[in-house]
Amino acid sequence: MTENAKNETTEQAPQAQEAPKAQEAPKINRELLDATLEVIRQSLQADGGDVVLVNCDDDGVVTLEMQGACAGCPMSSYDMSEGIERILREHVPGVTRVQPAMPW
Repeated sequence: MTENAKNETTEQAPQAQEAPKAQEAPKINRELLDATLEVIRQSLQADGGDVVLVNCDDDGVVTLEMQGACAGCPMSSYDMSEGIERILREHVPGVTRVQPAMPW
């Protein structure tokens, strides 16, 4: 075997590099979420309404139930999307969306 052939057989093929992993969203800090909701609730309770946390999943989706005066208010969907969702997304890392609980 020639010296060149010997070197070629002992060299290893370049290793395939792993594809970069998709950046995972941070998990929601439940204590921070509860504390932030408590501040929001004070404003809603002053107007006779309330909001209750139903669920928060691993995808950052927070499910809330509007109660009291908020439950029947025509502005509640606007309050949830433009008010509550905006505040939670700003102050609680990992929150991607806020959705209303479906009353069945």
